[in-house]
Amino acid sequence: MFLLRHRPVVFILVGSAAALVHLLTVILLVETMHLVPLVANVGGWLCAFGVSYGGHQLLTFADHGAPVLRSANRFFLLSAAGFAINESAYAVLLHTSQVPYQLLLAIILVCVAAATYLLSRRWAFAGIRP
Repeated sequence: MFLLRHRPVVFILVGSAAALVHLLTVILLVETMHLVPLVANVGGWLCAFGVSYGGHQLLTFADHGAPVLRSANRFFLLSAAGFAINESAYAVLLHTSQVPYQLLLAIILVCVAAATYLLSRRWAFAGIRP
């Protein structure tokens, strides 16, 4: 019951875990495999997607009642759209800013999270509530 009453907090916790996976994956790929940050960002998003969907499916929106396949497809589309915004903003900022790539990515991940929450709740995980 705690999870359902505190849905925004749970969303932030799950999102923070996914963002941390995303950020650490990017840093790992840049520092060890010498990928450019924009390419590494794709790998970071793919790794973080599983953490994000699983956490939101099992915790944040556990009571949603939507079919799993439908919510997975919708969340993937939502996540991919968020990633497109993320990657576009990241590309612009990497080329126009002197801020370290790690900090830029962290800022972008936080900015995209608010829109993701609203769209997840209203569309991706919308279903029959008990």
